[in-house]
Amino acid sequence: MATVFTRIIKGELPCYKIAENEQFLAFLDIEPLREGHVLVVPKVEVDYVFDQDDETLAALLVFAKPIAKAIRAAVACKRVGVSIIGLEVPHTHLHLVPIDSANDLNFTKKPLAPTAESLAEMQRKILANL
Repeated sequence: MATVFTRIIKGELPCYKIAENEQFLAFLDIEPLREGHVLVVPKVEVDYVFDQDDETLAALLVFAKPIAKAIRAAVACKRVGVSIIGLEVPHTHLHLVPIDSANDLNFTKKPLAPTAESLAEMQRKILANL
């Protein structure tokens, strides 16, 4: 059965798209740790990040780099943190999270519940800086 990310990639589920190319898709997390939290996923469904081939793994970070810079420009934060946990959805994904401290990457905290309007506004802010 296809993961939720594969369904988003195929257009079966909506997303707040940030960037896309032939290999990857980046979109806002709808249950973010902080406003501006973006997920970057390969279009080919592979569960574990270190099962990716070397070229895809390297290209994932290269694809994420301008997105992280755009997030940092759009959101007041010290840095954009990167996390790969991979337990919640069996499809490789990179979290790009605006952070001011290491605790901002604490995935045990209750996520935010942004409105559709606030997600669309954040999408516009990031895209304006991409």
